Amino acid sequence: MKYGYYPGCSLERNAIAYHESAMAVAPLLGIEFVEVEDWNCCGATEYMSVHMLPAYALIGRNLALAAQHQLNGKPRLVAPCSACFLNLAKTDKYMAEDPRLARLVNEALAAGGLHYKPGSVQVRHLLHIIVEDVGYEAVAAKVVKPLYNLRVAPYYGCLIVRPTLQQPFDNPEYPTSLDRLLRVLGAKVVDFPVKTHCCGGHMTQISEETALELIRRLLKNAADYGADMIVTLCPMCQLNLDGYQEQVNRRFGTDYRIPVLYFTQLMGLAFGLPPEILGFGKEFVDAGPALAKIGAEPPPPEKKERPPKEALPMPAMPAER
Repeated sequence: MKYGYYPGCSLERNAIAYHESAMAVAPLLGIEFVEVEDWNCCGATEYMSVHMLPAYALIGRNLALAAQHQLNGKPRLVAPCSACFLNLAKTDKYMAEDPRLARLVNEALAAGGLHYKPGSVQVRHLLHIIVEDVGYEAVAAKVVKPLYNLRVAPYYGCLIVRPTLQQPFDNPEYPTSLDRLLRVLGAKVVDFPVKTHCCGGHMTQISEETALELIRRLLKNAADYGADMIVTLCPMCQLNLDGYQEQVNRRFGTDYRIPVLYFTQLMGLAFGLPPEILGFGKEFVDAGPALAKIGAEPPPPEKKERPPKEALPMPAMPAER
């Protein structure tokens, strides 16, 4: 399976562990990535509100470059970063729905000798192709070192399951695709009710008070459910939850020490790949203590608590004679 690959700025810098682990597991699953040549920044998320047309043209340029790839049919473009995925998919959708926008964007692209026909590139998130194109069974077949005893909180963030962008691949309110993938790897998935809540995005640069409260809620929920780590699929989410934990602790008097890793890193571990090629050690909160909990045998089934006394069924009354 061959895909165009749009790394985005984060995967070349602060999210290099995501890139390294994705590149390591892809060949084992029959995936070949072809990086889009001369790609540019997607503008992150705020540029849309600063100047709409240059923002769409900036993103449209990447789509036009991706459309030039011959990948056995309609070009398929994979964006591991959730913000990049959102911008690429949104631009393609809005250009298709608004002929005026498409005309203006293409007038701008023409200055660089480019043109983009809306709908000519299928934009996918990395999680999409793992669970849909590869499939859980194929992933399970590659697991040689199951992540037994590791308790993980799956964090999707607020971007990739938005129902209005594309045909939804998961429930936008309570997705489970990442949960299921982590179970296939042998990990224990804990309940994580805030799995699609926002991490604040770039709010750390706008209102630190607001940002730290949003991050605190996510960390607290993971801690309350006994998670050893949070597993995510977005560089911004990983940076906020990992890099700002110390600020959260100082502000709220807490003592969270919850590592935040990418799902591709755990896939690599379960596939038996060495940690040094998967980007481990680049996280702020050391993942070592959590990973040390991984056992060779699956844990015994958790005992179900006895229901409250008032919830016990009433005994059947004897039949009348």
